[in-house]
Parts: sequence; C-alpha cells; structure tokens
Amino acid sequence: MTDTIRYEVDADGIALLTIDLPDTNMNVFNAQLIKDLDTCVDKVLADDGVKGAVITSGKPAFLAGADLNMLGSQAGSKQTPEQAFEAAFGLNKLFRKLETGDKDRKVLAKEGTKPFAAAVNGLALGGGFELVLACHYRVIADDPRMQLGFPEVQVGLLPGAGGTQRLPRIVGIQAAAGAVTTGKPYNAHVALGLGIANELAPAAEVVEKAKAWVKKSASAIAPWDKKGFKYPGGAGAMHPASVQTFVGANAMAQKQTQHNYPAVQAILSCLFEGGVVDFDTAIRIESKYFMKLLADPVAGNMIRSLFINKQAVEKGSLRPAGIERKKVKRLGMLGAGLMGAGVAYVSAKAGMDVVLLDRDEASAEKGKDYSRNLVKKGVERGKVSQEKGDALLERITTTSDYADLKDCDLIIEAVFEAEDIKKAVTEATEAVIGKDIVFASNTSTLPITGLAKNFTRPHQFIGIHFFSPVDKMPLVEIIMGEKTDDATLALALDYVSQIKKTPIVVNDSRGFYTSRCFGTYVQEGYSMVQEGVKPALIENAGKMAGMPVGPLAVGDEVALDLSYKVGMATRKALGDKYVVSPADGFVEKMVVDLERFGRKNGKGNYVYPTDGGKKYLWPGLGDHFPVADDQPTLDEVKTRMMVRQAVEAARCFEEGVLIDASSGDIGAIFGWGFAPFTGGPFSFIDTMGVAEFVAEADRLAQAYGARFTPPQMLRDMAANGESFYAKGDTRGRIAKAA
Repeated sequence: MTDTIRYEVDADGIALLTIDLPDTNMNVFNAQLIKDLDTCVDKVLADDGVKGAVITSGKPAFLAGADLNMLGSQAGSKQTPEQAFEAAFGLNKLFRKLETGDKDRKVLAKEGTKPFAAAVNGLALGGGFELVLACHYRVIADDPRMQLGFPEVQVGLLPGAGGTQRLPRIVGIQAAAGAVTTGKPYNAHVALGLGIANELAPAAEVVEKAKAWVKKSASAIAPWDKKGFKYPGGAGAMHPASVQTFVGANAMAQKQTQHNYPAVQAILSCLFEGGVVDFDTAIRIESKYFMKLLADPVAGNMIRSLFINKQAVEKGSLRPAGIERKKVKRLGMLGAGLMGAGVAYVSAKAGMDVVLLDRDEASAEKGKDYSRNLVKKGVERGKVSQEKGDALLERITTTSDYADLKDCDLIIEAVFEAEDIKKAVTEATEAVIGKDIVFASNTSTLPITGLAKNFTRPHQFIGIHFFSPVDKMPLVEIIMGEKTDDATLALALDYVSQIKKTPIVVNDSRGFYTSRCFGTYVQEGYSMVQEGVKPALIENAGKMAGMPVGPLAVGDEVALDLSYKVGMATRKALGDKYVVSPADGFVEKMVVDLERFGRKNGKGNYVYPTDGGKKYLWPGLGDHFPVADDQPTLDEVKTRMMVRQAVEAARCFEEGVLIDASSGDIGAIFGWGFAPFTGGPFSFIDTMGVAEFVAEADRLAQAYGARFTPPQMLRDMAANGESFYAKGDTRGRIAKAA
C-alpha cells in the first residue's frame, strides 16, 4: 500500500494496483503517483510469488493525464539540459521498465516479462492513456462516455511518455498523426477496431477480465520488442505511404496552426524520427522534444491560461467568500432573439425552467424554435435521447405577459441595444417580480451603472454578457455596476456554474473588457483598408497572427451597421472626449453611402453569393479605398493587430475595468479568440518583455497614431523591471483600482 496506489495480491498470484489519489475526484500523474507506481512496478517484478499485475482505478475515471499544475511549474524553469532531459524522461523510463521488466532486449525477446494488463474503467487521457498503451493487454469499459486520447497539443505539449511511439506502432502512422496533432479522443468501439483495446467489457467486469488474461499468460512482450516487428501497413516512416502521410500532414497542420504551435511540428517530428530508429532510441527522441516544448513560453502560457486559471475560475476562485451557494430553478429570459434564445436553451439544458418573453407570442415561439432545432440535431446525431430532448423543451415556456415572470429566481435581459427599450422592459419586469430578485443585463456595450438606474435596487443589478452562439461559446463576462453587491455577484457566478460556462468578472465601463478590446482588432483592420493596405494582406495577417479569422470577416459577422450605431452612440455619450478613429470614416462610408452592412444583408467587406457559394472579398473595396503603392510587410500588419489589442487590454487593467491579469487572458482567448498560443494579451506582453512592448507600442504610435500609446502603468512596470506574472504566480498582477 502506498499513498496513491492500493497493492493487493490474490490467491492466483496476480497483483492488483488500484490508483486512487486521496482528496481528489480525478486521478492525475503527480510526483507522488509517479514515485508510487515506480515502487509498485519494482515490487511486482521482484516478487517471485507474483505472476503478473492488473492496473486499474479506484475512481470513476481511470487517469486523466499529468498534473498540469506540476508541468506549469516546470515550464520555463532554470535547469541544465541534462537535468531537464532526466525530468522529461522519467515517466518514459518507468513505463519502459513496466513493459520490459528491465530485461536485456535479447533476453526479453526470448523469455518475455511478467504480464501487465490495464483494466480501464473510465476515461484515460494523456499520461493515463500512455500507461494503458504501455501495458501488454488492455481491457476497456464498454461505455459510451469512454475517452482514450492525447489532449496535450491543446496546451502546447506532446505526449511525453511514449505516446508518440506506441500509438503509431499499434494503429499506424497516419491514424496516429491525426489523433495526436488534434487531441481528438477515441471511444471504446473505435479503440477496439484499431487494436488499442484487446477486449471490451462492462465497467464492473474489466478487472476480472484483465486478471483472467494475466492468469493464462506465462509471460508477455510488446509487439515492437519482437524480432521483425513492422508498423501496421508497412515499414515505418520510410514506407512510401508514410512519406506521403508526412508530406500531407505537415502541410495540413501548418495550414491550421499558421506555424504558431510548435507542438504540432514536434509531434510530427517524433512520429517521423521515431519511425526510423529502434523503440528505446525513439522514446529518448520524444523526451527531448517534450523537454524543448516545456521550456518554450508557448507551453507555459497555454498551460497557465487554458488550464490552471480556467479551471480555477470554473471552481469558484472569483466568488465572494462567506455567501451561501444558490441554485437558479426558474429563469426569466427577456428577449427571444438569437442571444436570448441561446441563453434559454443552455439554461433549460442545465435543468432550469425558463420563461422566454418577447413582445408577442409569435416572437417568443420563434425564439423557442432555436432550442427545438438544436434538440432535433442532437437526437439525429445520437447525442441526446428523444425523451431528454422533449423534457428540455418542456422546461421552456413562451409568453408575452410580464406577469408570468413573478416566480423567477433570476431575470436576464437581452433586448435590443437601445437605452429606452431596456428601460421599458426593466421597469415592466420589476413591477411583477419579487423584491429580492436579481436583474441582469446581457448588454455588450452599455454601462451597467447607467442601466441600473432603471431598477430601484441597483445593488441587485448586474451584467451577464454572453457570446454568440451561446450554446457553443464557453465564456461569460460578468460586469459589476458601481452599486452591485457581493451577494448579487455570487448568484451570477452560481448561475454561470450551473450552465457550465467559464466566467470572468470585470468592473463597469463602456464596452466593458471583451467588447472594448475585441473592437480594436476589427477597427485596426478597417483603419488599414482606409490607409490603402491590401484587404487580402490584412485578412491573411490576422489569421497568421493566430486570430480565428481576419478582422474584415469578423466585422461582417458582427455587422457593419451595428458598429456604426455603437460608434454614434459612443460619440454622443462621450461628447468632446470622443477620440476619432481612422476606422470611423471607413464604417460610415460602408454603411451610410454604400449600404453594405455585412453578412446580414449579404453585402459587406465580403460578397456572399446567393447560390451559397464561398464568400470572397468585395472587389469594390479597392475602388472606394484605393490600394497604396507601398505595402507594409506581413510582420508589420500582424504586429499592429496584436499590439493594438494588448494596449487596450493594458488600459482596461490600469483603469480597474479588469480585476486581475488572469481574467484578462482568459477573457481574451475565450471571448474574442485572441491568439491562444500566446496565453492571452498579458502573457503576450510578458513574453515580449514589458520594456520591449512599450518601445514597440511607442514606435507604432509614432507611425500610426495615439491609439497605440502604452498606458503609464506599462511604462512604470518597464522602469521597475516588473511583469504581469511573477515566477510561480498564476492569477497574475492584481489591478490596483479594483
């Protein structure tokens, strides 16, 4: 018995190693588990009374990979190359000992070693899947929820314990490349068909089946340790079919990643190089690539933002202490447009009753159609049963009568972005709801403090800003008004937790954080068109910088006329304080003069063929905004886009709109798609170096305008040698004004 593994030997001499980390609901490879597994493997190999072993889990899942908190602390750490390699190779070395019994290869080929079987009762990901593959026999639970895969690429890493070498030797190089470079998991039946699983069984029987195999096996040897082993389909990386795979995979991977994700290139290199050497050399090659990735800031930034900090906010790190958790049972949803309909769906899916209100019954029913269509697709694809789908729809009640809101626990408003309309629905709602019910607005631009004046209890008024489409977008931005209290914030966070979204909390301002910073990406694209930069260069540079799509395409989706209306409203509200942007003239000409509103009317920066053909940049852009003879470099365009967004994020931090740096990074990546490989705008600034960033922003301000001018806070940080994230710090710098 160790701290993390129960060790039991039955009457047949079969050791059962049950992984069960204390005080956690999920097994992960941390330092203690690695040490304990090493001890248990040695015990099995040294005890003549033990015939072999079965490895299973004492939790519903088998093992969810490495503890990324542990890896995050290692990322970028100061080690000699030798120390870094030994640390990276540790788990590979352990799995190889399990697999070979530490025998000489010639002896192993003749005698085999003690058999190890994996009894996989639940999901096995990352290092957990690598442990499964290192076992000689694999019994997988026949469960539709089963997942076997390597998600490491999603945090800038590769499987570092033999995953890039064992998987292709089981399923072939082409299939392995697709799985490891995307992180897409296998289900149980696909795993069986590919030979990953040797046997399927009900979860309650996997240990019994695995023991039965060990009992009848005098010894075991991995296929790649047998003389004459060949990869499925041929002779490894040098087979003609494999060469074609690498040529195609490399091109496809770089098209998807734009050369921004070194892990993808490293994975393909591991697959290729490992395919032309023996297995023991191959896993050393893998560990060297893993070590290199772990030292790269891309992995460190991605681990911190996409896993550690994201998980922390989802577990309630932003929730005020000392306030009892509440559950929203009945939600009032004002407005059945695209946003309101989406909120109604995710809330009903989470088990809430939803009152979906619009100006008339027909409009409300149209909003419910959104849920009907999603349920229909889910049933057709086998993702939800008809019974569960019907129950979800039953929970959504449509109405045009405000009196139907009287028993709701929370109200969310998502009506048109006009202050007079929002005032009217707020007052009509407050007249019928309870005196302690929280009212939330889904506005994306209008200050919450101003909207709260329409509510007699401003301390119970808050912003809950969703992103479209609500059923797919993971982020929710919660906005505190000047008088919003902690109890209201706690309820908003509890609701977001119920619908399984990722929250950030920000303070009030026009555009808040996400809308304000996201707008700079689109506006910079518009400014460059106005200056005469080629639209195709702008769009391609945006994607190559790591953004999901180019700024002109995003502008069409958001709608040019909406940008114009928001701009006019902002100009009216700010008066003499409004700062004119080069993008203003572009938007005004497109909307007012040319009536090009974006995708909504089939005319924008792009042309949308009526026959459903692929959209393309509107040739007329060059007529109305002539292309300049001298064009900027690709790097200059990329830099303008990224620095402009980061400068605005830093301004939000200085002004106290953002509460901490980690929320800024999470909100940027999951809210508007800021290049994930950077870790977010604050990680981007840190990686460049604050002083270097300030110098580059000043250069751009001199060349293109004051919008690039870095805030004084950044100048002070540069002078003091400070950064947003100190060593080992995950939340990052806290805004002083918060």
